[in-house]
Amino acid sequence: MDVVSLERYRSAVARRRSVPRRAAQLPTFYFDIHSPYTYLAAERADRMFAGLQWVPATSRALSRGTVICELERANIARRAEALGMPIVWPVETPTRGPGAMRVASLAAEQGLGAEFVLAAGRLVFCGGYSADDPEILAEAAAAAGIDWQDMLKAVGDAERDLAGEEVGRRLVAAGADRLPALRVGRTLYCGEDRLHEAAAARVSA
Repeated sequence: MDVVSLERYRSAVARRRSVPRRAAQLPTFYFDIHSPYTYLAAERADRMFAGLQWVPATSRALSRGTVICELERANIARRAEALGMPIVWPVETPTRGPGAMRVASLAAEQGLGAEFVLAAGRLVFCGGYSADDPEILAEAAAAAGIDWQDMLKAVGDAERDLAGEEVGRRLVAAGADRLPALRVGRTLYCGEDRLHEAAAARVSA
């Protein structure tokens, strides 16, 4: 029987602890920044899940909540009231302009996804501003700690759209029908109303 050096064992354990868990093992929050459902979910998701990954996703099949009829607005307003969250609808109907999602992509790359999504959500759905207004994007980026020059480059980078579309296609293929969606392990939980279900699955995993 081989005798393991205690020093070598301790070094190996230290190395394993220093390596982050694979991305697939971390809970992942897929969002569309234009959606009020993302706003309703984002702060709770940030509190509920340690090490949460923030990933922007775009797809027509997942666009529920970005074009809203009056009845759905009323339902969302009631849901916001039940959650104790203010909601102020943007003066302009939320669009699917690419700027906000491109900056969200940059924020996610820099590990600032939560900061940017929370800041943008508050400005849009508490302040009533348009998500793609350059001044609002700049303010949300500054609040998240994103360099303004990096933000400007991201706004003009059309290649960033491709990544979000690919994520959206993969989600649809996996059975997602709306955003936000949370992946815990191999399971997708779609909709802001399933956060507690996802959190319970995380605890029991």
